[in-house]
Amino acid sequence: MQLVIITGLSGSGKSVALKALEDGAYYTADNLPAKLLAEMVEFLQGAGYTRVAVSIDARSGDTLSLLPRQIDELKARGIDVRVLFLDAKTDTLLKRYSETRRRHPLGNGDLTVAECIAREREMLADISGLSHHIDTSDLNPNALRTWIRETAEIDRAGMTLLFQSFGFKHGIPLDADLVFDVRCLPNPFYDPRLRPLTGKDRAVIDFLEADANVCAMLADIRGFVERWLPCFRADNRSYVTVAIGCTGGEHRSVYFVDALARHFSPSQRVLVRHRELSGQA
Repeated sequence: MQLVIITGLSGSGKSVALKALEDGAYYTADNLPAKLLAEMVEFLQGAGYTRVAVSIDARSGDTLSLLPRQIDELKARGIDVRVLFLDAKTDTLLKRYSETRRRHPLGNGDLTVAECIAREREMLADISGLSHHIDTSDLNPNALRTWIRETAEIDRAGMTLLFQSFGFKHGIPLDADLVFDVRCLPNPFYDPRLRPLTGKDRAVIDFLEADANVCAMLADIRGFVERWLPCFRADNRSYVTVAIGCTGGEHRSVYFVDALARHFSPSQRVLVRHRELSGQA
């Protein structure tokens, strides 16, 4: 059985993620109390289900502390357990609650929404360290659905190397393990011919590859990742996210991510995400 556990902050897109997996032929259960996880998995396994996704979060209350041990026990039984932690910047979560006028699940009249979010982060801290993080702060629902499906479906026989481009003016991704800043390199944005293009276009690629510093920095980042990847693997990491940032996240960082992905993909499981281009997907 493959079991995907969706967890994270309220308002970060857990319902969208769970629906994406349901559309992908997973049996899904929303707001499952943590203490019922093992019992539900045993029942569904006996019924012949092989792809299951559940949402477990702070609404489980005190029983949430049982989840790490249950995950270890399920893995020991040979179940492929994948824990996806959806997160977003506090300002983004506050804006979403303001727009929808929803009540925070931890709201009891005595706490502000910001205080509820802070409390929720504390409650989920132990689970956060067991999970693959996805920062939904700047993702539209369609992009999130794509990311969830890709992350759930990829083969878990080994570690996955995830390269992500982003724009510093929109904030650093919360899910990044390594962050590299390429803003010091020539910016195609200032060339009127290249401005409407992205780092995927041949003209932008030629512009960047003509600069010696671009080639040198690409080689340095590639070498750094190659040098330290075995240490992440030895730490039993399922995912390592390498984020490359430029100013707007559309030219230099996109070029770097695609170049790095091409280099590592023959020998490593690789995912590519372009955060600021996600709306074009």
